[in-house]
Amino acid sequence: MPGKPNPVARLFWTAVIGLPFGLWYGPPALAATGLALVLVLLRHLGRKRRFRARVRRIARAHADTLALRRRQESYCDPYGNWIEDGWLRERDYFLDRTVLPQLGPRFADLAEVEHERMLAIIEAEAAAVALPEEDEAPGDGLDYERYCAERLTRAGWRTHRTPASGDQGADIVAVQDGLRLVVQCKRLSKPVGNAAVQEAAAALRYWDGDRAAVVSNAGFTPAARRLATATGVLLMHHEALDTLDAHDLAEA
Repeated sequence: MPGKPNPVARLFWTAVIGLPFGLWYGPPALAATGLALVLVLLRHLGRKRRFRARVRRIARAHADTLALRRRQESYCDPYGNWIEDGWLRERDYFLDRTVLPQLGPRFADLAEVEHERMLAIIEAEAAAVALPEEDEAPGDGLDYERYCAERLTRAGWRTHRTPASGDQGADIVAVQDGLRLVVQCKRLSKPVGNAAVQEAAAALRYWDGDRAAVVSNAGFTPAARRLATATGVLLMHHEALDTLDAHDLAEA
């Protein structure tokens, strides 16, 4: 495998090069060769420790985001089961798209055998972050729409809530710096499906918006994520509304 260190080869060539010098120059040179062999061996033995430390540094650099995604992508279903499917997918995504590219080919061999350990490190770093207490989102659908509109208002958006009937898939129309955002709010006890994404995409055209978003207290199904990518609809947790900026949306 390219980039895979070969400790046997290192030990061999250290001995091949060092021993003749040792025999020629005597005990001091032999001692130096022996020390070099020990250092090569110790470096190899400590390689796994260095690998794990590097994974931990990468995860720690993104710990706040990981912790928030862990909260957003986990929920309790109606039967009292704690569902983490969305978070587990997010964790795998972070490993594949962020950790492994930064590790590079140098650690390719360890990345194969240390897969579960890397996931455990990511989990530990996400769990170690003390997030602020989450505001209790209203359980009623209309109250949840009002709740989301208030968060947008605090973030500097001018908001207009659409009529309860005939909204054509939009619950809030928000404007900031000329950008018109059409928002559908979903207060659910399970991940949001792709029907909400379809409705938001249709509402974007109906309300003459620039961007559309589905906002929820829960996560989103894989089908919803795929459709959102194809249609350009934003998928957001309501906590993200606090820092939502029109300039960022315009450049995205």
